[in-house]
Amino acid sequence: MAKLIIDDKEVEVPDNYTVLQACEEAGAEVPRFCFHERLSIAGNCRMCLVEVKGGPPKPQASCALGVRDLRPGPNGEPPVVSTKSPMVKKAREGVMEFLLINHPLDCPICDQGGECDLQDQAMAYGIDKNRYEENKRAVEDKYIGALVRTKMTRCIHCTRCVRFTTEIAGISELGLIGRGEDAEITTYLEQAMTSELQGNVIDLCPVGALTSRPYQDTARPWELTKTESVDVMDAVGSNIRIDARGREVMRILPVRNDAVNEEWISDKTRFIWDGLRTQRLDRPYVKKGGKLKPATWAEALEAVAKQVKSTKPAKVGAIAGDLASVEEIFALKKLMETIGSANMDCREPGSVLDPASGRASYIFNSTIDGIEESDALLIIGANPRIEAAVLNARIRKRFRMGEYPVGVIGEAGVLRYDYEHLGEGADALSDLVSGKGKFATVLKKAKKPLIIIGQGVLSRSDSAAILTMAAGLADKVGAVKDGWNGFSVLHTAASRVGGLDLGFVPGKGGQDTASMMKNAELLFLLGADEIDMQEVKGFVVYIGTHGDAGAHRADVILPAAAYTEKSGTWVNTEGRVQMGSRAAFAPGEAKEDWAILRAISGAIGSPLGFDSLQQLRAALYIEYPHFAALGMVAEGDVADVKALANKRGGGKLLKSAFVSPVRDFYLTNPICRASKVMAECSQLALGEYAQAAE
Repeated sequence: MAKLIIDDKEVEVPDNYTVLQACEEAGAEVPRFCFHERLSIAGNCRMCLVEVKGGPPKPQASCALGVRDLRPGPNGEPPVVSTKSPMVKKAREGVMEFLLINHPLDCPICDQGGECDLQDQAMAYGIDKNRYEENKRAVEDKYIGALVRTKMTRCIHCTRCVRFTTEIAGISELGLIGRGEDAEITTYLEQAMTSELQGNVIDLCPVGALTSRPYQDTARPWELTKTESVDVMDAVGSNIRIDARGREVMRILPVRNDAVNEEWISDKTRFIWDGLRTQRLDRPYVKKGGKLKPATWAEALEAVAKQVKSTKPAKVGAIAGDLASVEEIFALKKLMETIGSANMDCREPGSVLDPASGRASYIFNSTIDGIEESDALLIIGANPRIEAAVLNARIRKRFRMGEYPVGVIGEAGVLRYDYEHLGEGADALSDLVSGKGKFATVLKKAKKPLIIIGQGVLSRSDSAAILTMAAGLADKVGAVKDGWNGFSVLHTAASRVGGLDLGFVPGKGGQDTASMMKNAELLFLLGADEIDMQEVKGFVVYIGTHGDAGAHRADVILPAAAYTEKSGTWVNTEGRVQMGSRAAFAPGEAKEDWAILRAISGAIGSPLGFDSLQQLRAALYIEYPHFAALGMVAEGDVADVKALANKRGGGKLLKSAFVSPVRDFYLTNPICRASKVMAECSQLALGEYAQAAE
């Protein structure tokens, strides 16, 4: 620890702090443009100048000056720093004057207006005159893709975007060329950026040089109602802010949560909002004469009730989709219990994850934040870059911290960090379990090895045997022990862990997803669009938001609310319980999913025991208390993983390679597939996917 006197206030801070961080700790506000806590130090903008007593007779850039580099006073007094002296005030005014020499007067037409760092700091630290009468320079705008719009004349060369793409996203797609007045930020070849995290440069840009292309010229920040919620595009559970105007979502931004997404979100999370408006189901439909016809809610519910009453309970099934919240899965489970059916499932066909094996058998036990504690990584049947882009950025962060061996069994994709490709299928995993190869030794020597099991393993006919082998390997190399559980399952669906926590899996004598598709005479699909509809044989009641695969196959369509249009609970891949809030209202006659299920129960004459969301949650918390602990992770028991490792059987191992179920990052659910922006991104990415396949 080091002692400093900042603006006559003595503070004690870690000696690895910069002076800027020390000033923040002391409560002194220091302006900055180029400095960002999660990026390397550049020292470009010089806006963070402070005066250091006893130092050089000129202002110092506090972002690039370490606390340990400050000299004490002549008698050993703590170093003295001033952020408000006349020297500092004059220096900041001068820096601001230089920054504004070439900056265009675009504020009335700039999308950054109202939330622009340059505007705010010019008002706080600048002067009301400009002594420069020369012509302002102009820079040609660059094309960098469908998501980020450029106005490079506004750029102040802070290089935040360059450092983000290189350090966090892991691909050098932006850079600074030229010197002095000729300096420009560019992609060199003016091609579309390929990172799944590129939209974060919009938030990082302190001026209006990089803005959102889809959001361009649509709204001002003071017009928008801001609601904090949870993302459901993948199983990471990124914290987001949904900005809406009236009934329409206008944009989605990240909310800082160091335990989950830090302050990043994926491009799919950020830009799918146009898909919330198109191809929406806004009224019930009933199939008559082989064609779906608009119907009233009473007619649709009557058709469902008639089918339920004429079908034996053993022939009724229910499948929960990838975006469903805990509340609606709970309501669907209660409805199935009322009907008397044990046919229910929230997993992909072939998946053998089972709540009976304990929570540790199906969650990301190390936690996302715990990735930084691990010292070796084995990825089995997953591509974190396209399955969970923000989690992949956390792996890259750990990789950049130093000495981090990574091994991959499965497809040899581009992960944005170096790794050793150990093989493509079960044979490579068997070799590791047997202790063959250098990487087996690496895992054995590691103090906190991390093993990630992906959905490419869990959706196969031999998934039970593979899961047992992975658990056995984790036990053998010390990945599961007191104080550390490195056995981590990476899910791709936001609803999966919540459904497993609820026990939404086949009961005694019940059928799983694959069996229900073929054998159920009546099948409830709760937003389940990712199954093969050609295999579904019975009468289908689809409860969902978009005219996607499920709606095309349905006999009755009951329109539901999207995740931005309801308050719901989701559990992310690490088992963290989080609640999203309603930011807008569902279109037309669409209702919240739990209310639809409650209405169905009333129509069949066996109403569920709740009439409001509050009553539903009260019943939910009584049966499953951990859902009430928002933001917390109920840890899995290490003993459950060891028990899984000792299981016998599981069938014959297949020779085929582990293949990630996510083939196109941008088109993974009905909302994405309804988005024009995501369709354009998918087309731009086709070339990269083809290249990776080669």
